Amino acid sequence: MIVLERRRAPSRAVIWLTPVASVLLTVLAGMVLFAALGVDPVRAVGIIFLSPFADAFSVSELMVKATPLILIGTGLALGFRAEVWNIGAEGQFILGAIASSAVALAFYDQPGFWLLPLMCLAGIGGGMAWAAIPAALKTRFGASEILVSLMLVYVASLLLSALVTGPLRDPDGFNFPESRIFHDSALLPKLFEDGRAHVGFPIALIAAAIGWVLLGRHVIGFQIRLLGQSPRAARFAGFGENRIVWFCLLASGGLAGLAGAFEVAGPVEQLVPSLPAGYGFTAIIVAFLGRLNPIGIVLAGIVIAVTYIGGEAAQIEMQVSAAVTSVFQGLLLFFLLGMDLLAVYRIRLKPRAEASA
Repeated sequence: MIVLERRRAPSRAVIWLTPVASVLLTVLAGMVLFAALGVDPVRAVGIIFLSPFADAFSVSELMVKATPLILIGTGLALGFRAEVWNIGAEGQFILGAIASSAVALAFYDQPGFWLLPLMCLAGIGGGMAWAAIPAALKTRFGASEILVSLMLVYVASLLLSALVTGPLRDPDGFNFPESRIFHDSALLPKLFEDGRAHVGFPIALIAAAIGWVLLGRHVIGFQIRLLGQSPRAARFAGFGENRIVWFCLLASGGLAGLAGAFEVAGPVEQLVPSLPAGYGFTAIIVAFLGRLNPIGIVLAGIVIAVTYIGGEAAQIEMQVSAAVTSVFQGLLLFFLLGMDLLAVYRIRLKPRAEASA
């Protein structure tokens, strides 16, 4: 009989090496999958993992994809460290996009240098307001933040559809469900002339650095880590559990909302119903691949962004399915969870008689 036996002290080195091993196993599994589909596995994997670095434009697109993943993943890591499970970052991303777009459209005829900062603040506020709902229900009534935040994603998607077909629809857009193209003063400055990379990428890196300092060098980070590792010890030390829950959910919601603001003010340049791209859910993989460490999340965000850009390139060059990106991300999560399990437990074979005794 196969049983799992907990290791006495999991190796820290092994725990940190499991993400690297998971990526390598994902590559090998992807090659096997491509071979089974009759596609040259070496060429396909090469396109997926190397083409995003082939030229300046591809690197620029890599930054565009990595920006929301790093921002959202950093916010989620704060909550996950405290075992506050915000699964609804996608909804907070959408609300941030809606709030910032509403500001851009309200001042469409009054452009100025102040408009973009105001949009970012509105995006942060929208994300925080959406995250405040599960925070209030959890701290007041003990509701599961997992279910509440997840269900609010669908409410946010419906709200987005209602707004782009109603109050925020472009009056000159021939009834298409989309807003006006934003004024130039409402768009993020670009980092390079050739590409869509914008200043949101360095801001995401700064946010990750702040998150690293907060978790490792600030008393709030200590309280977050203690609550996640030993809630009884945190309560005995007098740390306010509800206050930490509020902080984690508002921080993750605010960063997700900022990511939504960057998305509409950056590559999209308007509010559209197809805005939700799954960043809020994919960022969960990013957070765990980065070991809930903001510096690791930066690297993990880039790795996942590679699968987005490389997957699109493989679709174009090799005519593979559009699901290739999701398959690679799913394989990565599968291997990461499996490697994490084996880092903490060892597989042991027991005779049936011994197991029943």
